[in-house]
This record gives sequence, C-alpha cells and structure tokens, in this order.
Amino acid sequence: MEHQEEYEELERQLEEDRRIYKKGLRKGICLTLVVVLLLTAAGSIVLRRNGFVFTSFAFDKKLTGEVLSEPVQKKVAEILSALSAYYYEDIPTEKLPDGMYAGMVDSLGDRYTTYFTAEEYKEYISGSNGTYYGIGAVLTQDRKTGVISISRVYEGSPAEKAGLLKGDIFVSADGVAAEGIDITEFVTHVKGDKGTKVKLVMERDGKKKTFTVIRDEVEVPTVEHQMLKNHTGYISILEFDKVTADQFRTALKDLKKQKMTSLIVDLRDNPGGMVSSVTEILDEILPKGLLVYTQDKNGKKTEYKSDSNELGMPLAVLVNENSASSSEIFAGAIKDYEYGTLIGTKTFGKGIVQVLLPLSDGSAIKVTTAKYFTPKGNYIHEVGIEPDVKLEYKQQKKEYDINKDNQVKKALEILKKESR
Repeated sequence: MEHQEEYEELERQLEEDRRIYKKGLRKGICLTLVVVLLLTAAGSIVLRRNGFVFTSFAFDKKLTGEVLSEPVQKKVAEILSALSAYYYEDIPTEKLPDGMYAGMVDSLGDRYTTYFTAEEYKEYISGSNGTYYGIGAVLTQDRKTGVISISRVYEGSPAEKAGLLKGDIFVSADGVAAEGIDITEFVTHVKGDKGTKVKLVMERDGKKKTFTVIRDEVEVPTVEHQMLKNHTGYISILEFDKVTADQFRTALKDLKKQKMTSLIVDLRDNPGGMVSSVTEILDEILPKGLLVYTQDKNGKKTEYKSDSNELGMPLAVLVNENSASSSEIFAGAIKDYEYGTLIGTKTFGKGIVQVLLPLSDGSAIKVTTAKYFTPKGNYIHEVGIEPDVKLEYKQQKKEYDINKDNQVKKALEILKKESR
C-alpha cells in the first residue's frame, strides 16, 4: 500500500516508549521513532533516529492556553448541547473526541499532517515491514485532483481475485468517501484484519462498480528484476519499505552474476516511503558525497551521505507523474550527480518529510517536520523533477509487455550508446 514519507515503526520500540511514558513522562508527549531517548536539563525530550533529531517540551503552555481558552471550551459545550437537543439520532459520544482531534490537525491545511485513531494507526504501520493484511494493490493519489486510484494489482492477491484492475478509481471504502481525503488515511480503511471483508465502490470507464474483497496477508514484492537485451539489467522499485534495500541488493547481485553491463531503475508509479530505505539504495549507486538533506523550520539541517562504493556502469531511471517523495529523492540525486539519464515525465513534486508521532493512548499524528533538498539544494515540492529525456508512456492495448514499453526501449537505446 501507499506510504508517504515515514520512518520504520517497530512495535517493540512503541511498547518500550509507552512504558517509559507511563513511568516518568506523564507530563510530556509520548514520541517514538527513536533509537536514543534522552532527558535534557531543560525538561525536553530529544529523539534521534536515522539522523533526525526531534525535541518536544512537556507542554507548550502558551499555545495550549490560546487553543483551549475559556471561550473555546464554552463554544464546545454549546455545540454539544445543541447536538444533544436537536440531532435526530443518539450522539456517538465515543467518536466525538477523535473528530475534534482530527479537526484540530486538519485545520493546519497540510494534507500530509494527519491524525490517526489507535485502530487507524495500527493498520497504517502494519505494512512497513513489507507484509500486511489488505487487498494487495498499490494506491496512488493525483496531486492536482486528489483522485485515488490503483496503480498496481499484485499477482494472486485478493484484489486480483476480486477483479480489481490497474486504473480503477476509488469512490469509497466501507462507506468512507475517497474524495477530499489524504491517501495515507484512506489506506487505513482499505487495509484490515485477515479474513475480514471490505466493500469497495470503484469507477471504471465512467461507471461505478462495487467489489467485495476479502482481506488476506500480503507480502509486498517491493523490488522486481530481470535481464534485458544487451546485458542491461532492469530493476523495478515499487515503494521504499523496510525490506526494499535488501531486496534491491539481492537483485543487483543477481544481475551482476548474469554479466550486467548497464542498468535501468524503474520508479514509475512509486509513491515513496522511507528516507532510510532510499538513501541505502542510493549509497549502492552513487560515489561518496551528499545524497539529500533536510531542513526544519529552525534552519537545522540533517544530511544523508554515501560512501565511496558506486555502481560504475551506465544507468537510466524511469519516472512519471506518480513518482513521488522518496522516488524524487532518488531521481534528484541521480540528476544532480549526472550519474544517469532520467527518462519519462515530470515527477509528482513532494519535497517535504513526515514523521509518525505515536501518542500515549495508542493514537498518533503524522506531522510534516521538514523540507528536503537535492544535493545541489533544489527544493522540488509542488514543482517536481523534469526528466532529461521527456517521453510520454505509450499505453499498450493488450497485457503489458516490457519489450514493447516505449520508455524502456528509449532507455535501452541510450544505454547501448553509452556502453560503447
């Protein structure tokens, strides 16, 4: 499933952080995504993971006082009283607090900063290790229209068995409308426990169709590879999860055994994923130097670098309008180093980083914390990355055949010349 910029989540770490929270940090905010947790003299919590440092003070009294002021509390009471008196059905009191929390986060106007209930958060992180319970399809969201559709259906998956196809547009999932919702939140309504059913209303060729899909365990094949003609290796990276870097190294090793002399990396329709995953892969390709850096609102920079080992052969990278987030970190680094040729169409344009911050009751918020920049300092948010060779994908009338893919053909043509 689709994952926007996030970091690896480990349940063991979550439980440990919650234990620490309950024991000694009851006045603070329980944040995880940590390797080291330190209490500073100022009473703040410093968290470090993958090079990022986050500091959270116990409470921002000024902000809390402004938001939870007496007039605000009075208005909430008035609204509740009005609902109690006039709403035509019983008030679902257990749902109202989550609605208020979500509304507060949504009011920031950043669709990438969202609130998750405890159940939604559990579902969201379940796929970060490459295995999850769901329908077995990759979802993508159009940046301009917000439309959520299927960009890939895994072979043998519940989605394939139910008859879902690439290009199907989501209307709703179990009654939750796909319109006006961030894809990371919508995914939580598509995924679910093994054996449970999800009712999906889809749009195909302008007509609505309803599918009932039985969720099952799905092992996400985030990397696929094969050898093409002229000893050109082909590696498709579907998303950047916890398992992706190892899968990439395995694919690279196998292709080298087959006497690979050039490489195509396919990032088309790759929605992104973990920063740590993409930088590990870039480290296998690029020479020693800066891969990407982030900058928070205070101007603090965090850099990711590679060592001196590099691919050492001609490279082509395929991108399109659905190549987003970590895919753009990959494409931006390749372009800045002039290490390969980008082929396809302009990328999505997501140049900001999010982290998941679990709260003490098992819920969580995903917060945009920083901007990221390519090695040459380019900020690509809502701009995207232009390919070196602009080439629209030519749709195939029948079942996909890589040998008839016009963008792959162009890559092979360019790499053949570079290999001489």
